[in-house]
Amino acid sequence: MDLTFLSFGHGYTAQALTPYLNDKGWRVFGTSRSKDNFSDIEKSGAIPILWGSDELRSVIRETASVLSSVSPANGSDPVIQMYGEDLKENSSQIKWAGYLSTIGVYGDTKGEWVNESSPLKPSTNRGIARVNAEKKWLSYNFLPTHIFRLGGIYGPNRGPFQKVLQGKAVKIIKPGQVFSRMHIHDIIQTLLASISQPKAYSIYNLCDDNPAPPQDVLSYAAKLLSVKQPPTVNFEDADLSEMAMSFYAENKRVSNKLIKSELGIDLMYPDYKVGLENLLDQGY
Repeated sequence: MDLTFLSFGHGYTAQALTPYLNDKGWRVFGTSRSKDNFSDIEKSGAIPILWGSDELRSVIRETASVLSSVSPANGSDPVIQMYGEDLKENSSQIKWAGYLSTIGVYGDTKGEWVNESSPLKPSTNRGIARVNAEKKWLSYNFLPTHIFRLGGIYGPNRGPFQKVLQGKAVKIIKPGQVFSRMHIHDIIQTLLASISQPKAYSIYNLCDDNPAPPQDVLSYAAKLLSVKQPPTVNFEDADLSEMAMSFYAENKRVSNKLIKSELGIDLMYPDYKVGLENLLDQGY
């Protein structure tokens, strides 16, 4: 069996991970429901493969590691629902399985710290769906599943600089509100560490050291760009989408101590300031 890595839902994180896997000798397949996305998958260094195809089932038979970035849909996990039996039939050769979840599973702690052992009390439908998906993946105990609960993801071409420069940034003030986030390169190094030292059924929070108010991040981005500060609006007066409202409905500080102690992670970007400075140096 060669080093075959199957990425279900080959999005931003999986695309950023792929070159590092390629360098280690992995052959990476990335799924999509549409051939329109094949060029992006190919640019990342992965081989595009169509969701629902016979070819995908053939790849599963060769797969040594699996990563799912697919969100829950209609109350179930699409990967388990569609390919659970295929994964089960070939589970003896799968040495690592990763599921990208969210810190939204913890719900609202009014700014208090949570860790991987904290109770799961999601307050949004998205959070509830993620809890159910995590349970489903872990219930497939024939797979060496690892759950990664991600905070906000930022990195090249995905961060506050674009919003600030386009004039779309607004500093929304909700006293006491903080968000946890992580630079994509630190997410990658955490995933690689887990792949190289699997510990089945592990759960890890992926966040940096400094949960911070979102307006502080925008302010620092504008400062680094030497442009006018974005306008400020109180949370009560903000015109937010349903998705944005769900983020502001929860306030927590998320501990990352476990990835440091168990996976030996030394963060390259321990807070948003260092992370944004890196993005500025790299041309955002």
